Amino acid sequence: MPESANVTDSSATPQAATGRTPLTGVPEAGSGLLSRLLSIRRLTSPVARESLAIWVAIAAGVAGAAVGILVFVGRRAPLSGDFSVGTAAAILTAVAAGLACLVGLARSTRTTHQWMIQRHWAWMVADAVGLVVVHASIAVMACLALFRLFQESFTGLTVDGIASTVLLILTGSVAGYLGFNSSARISTRSLSTLLALFMASGMIVSMLLAENPFWWHAFFSELGTGQAGILSFWTFNTTLTVSGLVLTTLSSFITQDLFSWARARARRGVRKARIGVLRWSLFIIGLCMMGAGVVPINFSDPVHSTFIRVLGVVFIVLLASIQLWLPGFPAAVYVGTYLMLSLAVMATLLWLPLRYYNLTGFELAMGGVIYAWLVVFIRNLDAVLTEAGLGDRAREAAVEEAAVEAAEATQFGESEGTRQSGEGPALTSGTASGTTPARQPDGRPAYRGWQVGPERGRSSGSGGPSGDAGSNGSP
Repeated sequence: MPESANVTDSSATPQAATGRTPLTGVPEAGSGLLSRLLSIRRLTSPVARESLAIWVAIAAGVAGAAVGILVFVGRRAPLSGDFSVGTAAAILTAVAAGLACLVGLARSTRTTHQWMIQRHWAWMVADAVGLVVVHASIAVMACLALFRLFQESFTGLTVDGIASTVLLILTGSVAGYLGFNSSARISTRSLSTLLALFMASGMIVSMLLAENPFWWHAFFSELGTGQAGILSFWTFNTTLTVSGLVLTTLSSFITQDLFSWARARARRGVRKARIGVLRWSLFIIGLCMMGAGVVPINFSDPVHSTFIRVLGVVFIVLLASIQLWLPGFPAAVYVGTYLMLSLAVMATLLWLPLRYYNLTGFELAMGGVIYAWLVVFIRNLDAVLTEAGLGDRAREAAVEEAAVEAAEATQFGESEGTRQSGEGPALTSGTASGTTPARQPDGRPAYRGWQVGPERGRSSGSGGPSGDAGSNGSP
């Protein structure tokens, strides 16, 4: 996709004396703009975010109370097993965490992640589906494990309707609260943590559910063939498919985080960073994971194996060429990358030709190397952005500060217009003396996709093109 597609760059107008630029495309009624800006201010407020998280938790708790009254009143149920409190709690927490995730995601796309809704709607749907499934799945696995643990600790325990309802209220509230906060504060770092947690827990659960205890004698993908059991089959392939989908979302987040950093390097005249290499590599790796999950090896060995081979080749090439597509990062990142690349080569040699372990051991080793590199890379990316003033906290603070200043400027403009004409708001020219978030030295926004105002489009009088904002972050 071209680098200038589907992104609104509000930096093309001349800079104001404060280092910020006026808002454009404001409707004639100033009250609409003021309401929008105050709404953004409320959305970026930590107090408002925590208050909304509590309301979401209360709503989930009420739903848990309703389920408990309808299902468990008048009967006793075990904590774990069939028709148990744990089963009902798992379903409840999945729904609560999924819906809370959607609410939090809707909030974040109106503030620091506006770029997510500036792309084609299909990308937003794919991202939302992946995030909802990840949050719901983690809630289900955590809930089932917790109730199983307590059932093993209190052997033979059953609870009545009141206790069951209380447990459902507690688990539903916790799932709603955590699900909302997770997506409302979504970032590259938190998303990578969610992906690693989901991937690891899904694989562990699929191994625990395997009916054939000797599945590992063949290869790791045996869990997805059905030979190890139907539950293991669905858990393994679903985990692989959803992890690939979330990895494509993660590639967009990484692209957005690296954009301003890379453009600042280009302005200094140093070697240009090629962010597209990382974006497309992670996107291809995600597609290969999805393909391997959708087409198990027993369905089509050549297709499944091709996905795995392409994944491995792309990852090795990505690591080997890191200094070419990402110059300017700390030297420790390059050294760590090459060490992990060496581990990957060593893991391959231990499989073939040394035959130290079988294919299962090789797949586990390669999976560990891939996720170890992602974790190290993303932590260093977060450190680099924080040092440059482009981290998550800086983005939220800039959006809130811009909303406050714009609201104050709009109120001042309205009062001035009222005093001069005596007839009402003075915002009738199509522009307002509001402000946009923090600027880079050349006047561009510090974070692409930011815009404080009711419209994404540019007015005819905004001045300058909007095409140099860069890519929209979608593959």
